[in-house]
Amino acid sequence: MDNKLLAKDVAVSIKHFKMNFGNKTVIKDLSFEVYKGEVFGFLGSNGCGKTTTIRALLGLYQPTGGELLINGKPFSVSSDIKLGYLPEERGLYKKESVIDVMVYFGQLKGLTKSDARKRAYDYLARVNLTDKATTRIDKLSGGQQQKVQLGITIIDNPELLILDEPTKGFDPVNRRLLMNIVDDHRRNGATIIFVTHQMEEVERLCDRVILLKDGVSYAYGTIADIKKKFSDASLDDIFIKIYGDENKSTEETSYNV
Repeated sequence: MDNKLLAKDVAVSIKHFKMNFGNKTVIKDLSFEVYKGEVFGFLGSNGCGKTTTIRALLGLYQPTGGELLINGKPFSVSSDIKLGYLPEERGLYKKESVIDVMVYFGQLKGLTKSDARKRAYDYLARVNLTDKATTRIDKLSGGQQQKVQLGITIIDNPELLILDEPTKGFDPVNRRLLMNIVDDHRRNGATIIFVTHQMEEVERLCDRVILLKDGVSYAYGTIADIKKKFSDASLDDIFIKIYGDENKSTEETSYNV
């Protein structure tokens, strides 16, 4: 992984974000930035507020407080930014064929039908699914469906990619394949927000990370600096230290590096 970023311009800015659902506070006061051209690891245990933050950033939730900006503006579907979002939950038309679904979404993203079809077949060849092109989505395995979902997400070469646990359920071979694809998009200038529980993926791909706990930033910075703050522990050990006992008091020292 190359820690030299392509640019220091800010792609995503989140300032003093707060999110309540009824009487429950999910995000307390969260601030961080994602630079253009970097892979940014958005880390934390289940239920710590990662998906809530992403949904608020994309305008799916109205924040209780604070500011969430993409390229200096609140996101809207009419904005000119090319954005790809891979949610943790798959959302595909399961009675349709793989190629028809990919072409349909490619056209929704502004591609011509012929261009969408070519890009879809190129992607399917790369992820070893060419023989499944005319297969109905509901006949695929969960991992194969995840590959199709990823293909839809990147079919128009978005400038901002938000990937929420993209390798969930993948075997080591397919996880490496996906990481290679993410690497390719970073080299082509994309900004990537990467949500994962796999620390080896973080080590390979991410320039900087934030570790979210109980709705606040617990650690934020480069991997090298975070490791230094935790006495050069491995990322796995740091993750276990922070999240290993979720019932432990949250009155702990936060590290911002």
